[in-house]
Amino acid sequence: MIIDAIIAVCLIASVLMQEGKSAGLGGLSGETDTVFSRKARGLDALLAKATVFFAILFGVITLVIAKMTA
Repeated sequence: MIIDAIIAVCLIASVLMQEGKSAGLGGLSGETDTVFSRKARGLDALLAKATVFFAILFGVITLVIAKMTA
């Protein structure tokens, strides 16, 4: 469970360190075209990959812990 908590903290940190998308809900109505056309570069791309990695790892470890305790 300690490893799961550490992975959760890493996942939260990787999400919070990403650059915010300033379009918000305005992108849904077509007010801006930069919501989906902007590619992540550099540190932002690394953080996006880290977020996916930590999310998958968190899910797998959580399922393993649930299976072990059931």
